[in-house]
This record gives sequence, structure tokens and C-alpha cells, in this order.
Amino acid sequence: MKFHCFVCLLLFILTISMEFEETLSFRRRDMTKLSEFQDKIQERLASCSHFILPPLSSPSFPFPKMLQIGVHMLPHVADLGGLVIDLQGGSYMIGKPLRFPSSGGGNLVVKGGTLRASRVFPGDRHLVELVASNSRIFYEDLTFRDILFDSSFRGGGIFVTDSARIRITDCYFLHFTTQGIKIKGGHETYISNSFLGQRSTVGGDPQEIKFSRTGIDISSNDNAITNVVIFSAGIGISLNGANMITGVHCYNKATWFGGIGILVKSHLTRIDNCYLDYTGIVIEDPVHVHVTNSLFLGDANIVLRSVHGKISGLNIVNSMFSGTAKFNFPIVKLKGEFHDIDQVVVDHNNASEMMLKSTTGMSKVYANGTRWVADFSRVLVFPNRINHYQHSFFAQSGQIPANAVTKVSNNVVVVATNR
Repeated sequence: MKFHCFVCLLLFILTISMEFEETLSFRRRDMTKLSEFQDKIQERLASCSHFILPPLSSPSFPFPKMLQIGVHMLPHVADLGGLVIDLQGGSYMIGKPLRFPSSGGGNLVVKGGTLRASRVFPGDRHLVELVASNSRIFYEDLTFRDILFDSSFRGGGIFVTDSARIRITDCYFLHFTTQGIKIKGGHETYISNSFLGQRSTVGGDPQEIKFSRTGIDISSNDNAITNVVIFSAGIGISLNGANMITGVHCYNKATWFGGIGILVKSHLTRIDNCYLDYTGIVIEDPVHVHVTNSLFLGDANIVLRSVHGKISGLNIVNSMFSGTAKFNFPIVKLKGEFHDIDQVVVDHNNASEMMLKSTTGMSKVYANGTRWVADFSRVLVFPNRINHYQHSFFAQSGQIPANAVTKVSNNVVVVATNR
């Protein structure tokens, strides 16, 4: 019995020893592979010191020739293989824009540092510029992450033209005198989790009346702005194209100082779950636009501005408005005349100390007589425009008199009875 136990113990120790040696062998091979893998990763990392030239120079991001291996994404867009340009937490003062090569490229990340304009930076340019040689798309799948763009009151932050699937995330844009972010052409630039301001402030700035520039200016389709704060600018966001805005907080310049939180200049725009903080939304000739689930504070409202006099497919629903009783501003205001109005819904909103406006209205009239007047002019958005109506009578005597609508004019309905 003892001999049997000894043999079992010996076999167990031998087995453990063999497995331990095999495990060590695996670990050695794994470490070798890990080291080789890390070397390959380092080949894809580009230190900022290799690319950023001294201040006041004319820097650019030169894509290494060895990375342009002939693999393409979109036509004419070379796959750069996931190259990472790491700014390594440095602060770089530049005298001219950092321009990506006009030949283009894709599958690239720029991250982790500060770009700051010098005293001689041209005031009509941007710190980083993606400008293609022609109108075709030459840039695809580029990411800008964890970067502070300080324009030093000379020019803008980043300018993206004719590009596809660009990501600007976790960035900070400050001291711009043109635009923090400007997008022109291309599509699917996604801006998220970022902050933009012409001046550094947390609201109530004594210079607020002088804020005059634009936080984000987009002239392109299919872009998205998500979880972004614009804290100082004449116009927070300007949209000219079919785009989507979600979770944006604008307190860039108060309405009574002439500020605009979101300016919509084109069709097919969706604004959802946003916070307009003392600054409102202006929509020009809205066609297929919706504003929903948003909060408007400090007399902020929605202005429908007529350019060609047309509104079609507009939804303003499920939003909250809070203002000041002595002003009693309407939640939706018309600027100019509209003569072509179709499929407009302004409903299911609520207001505190502001004038509630809607495309539907209900009124109860209590009186003794033969003429009954219901005035909807304070409720309805559009003047002199009642397309459908219905009425009913309740008589305490139980006898309903003969009745008919005798007049509908200037959003006033008149009903007459025979007794």
C-alpha cells in the first residue's frame, strides 16, 4: 500500500514537472511573440517629434512612404495601416496650418496633445486642414482624439473638406476667430464628446455681447454632432445639409444679445435631446426638420425664418420651454411671411412663463346669448390659418339650439345659434 502511494506521488510530481516545463516553454514562446507583436505596434506609432517642425515653420503631416503599400480603401485613398501620430502630451506652437498631403490617405489616428497658433498664424486659416487636390474624396477613416486646438484668436481649429468617415472626439477648441470646426463637402464626419468656445467662460461673461464667430459650421450631408458643448460663440452650430444633432448643450450667446444656438439652413435636419441655454434655434424655410425632446431655458425659443416662404414636414414636439413672465416670449416665433405651408406639427410641448404655441387649439366659451366667439390667435403658430375645426354645445336646459359657424377669420371662429 505504501509502495503504491509512493509510485502515485512520484508519477504526480513527474507530471507536474513536465507540465511546468511545458508551461515555461509556452510562456517563453508567448513572450517572444508578444515582443514581436510590440515591435510591430511600434512600427505603426509615429512620434510627434518626427513630424512636428519647429515653430513658425510650414509643417505638414508627411505620411511615411513605407506605409503607402498600395492597399486602398475608397478609390484614391491609400490605406495607411492604422498609423498613429502621437503628440505625446506636448504643446506645439505653429505659424502655419498643419496640412495633410493633398494626395490623401485613410486609417490614421492623431491624438494626445495641444496645437496652438503663434503670433504670425494667418487669421483666415485653421490649425489643421484636410484639403484635397480636387472635389473627390481623398481622406477616409481619420480620427482626431484628445487634442486641444487653441487658435489664439487667429483663425480656426480644424477644416475638413471632401472627406468620409472622419471622427473628431474628446477634443477642445478654444480662441477661434472663424470656426472651431468647419466641414465642407464629403459626408459622415462624426463630432462627439467635445467642447468649443471663442472665449473660456462658464457663462455670464462680460464680453458675451461681443461673441461673433461659429463653433461648428457644416456644409455637408450625413454628419452627426453628439454630446458636444458650445460655451461661447456668436452661432453655436450652423447646418447646411442633412445632419443629426443629439445631446448638444449650447450657451454660446444669449438670444437677447443676438446669439443663435443652432442655425438650420437646409432640409432633412434632426435635432433631438438638446439643451438650448438662453440661446435658441433658427430654422430657415424648414422642410423635413424635427426638433424633439429638448429643453429651452431663459426665454430661448425657436424662430422660423422665411427665405422663400415655404414650410413642409416640420415637427416641433415633446419639448420644454422656460422663460421670464414679464417678457412672455412665444415658444415658436415667425420671422417673415410663409405662403406655402404643409404638414407642420407643433404640439405636445409645455411652457413655463412663456407663450405656448401650437398648430392645434381648443377653447371653451361660456355665455348666454346667440353669438359665440373663440379666439385662437394667441395659441396658433400661423396667423389667419385654420384649415379644420369642429364645435359642440352643452346646454343646461337639455335642449340644444340650432347652431352654425358664421365666420372664420384671423384665427377667430364665430358660432351663431337661433336662440
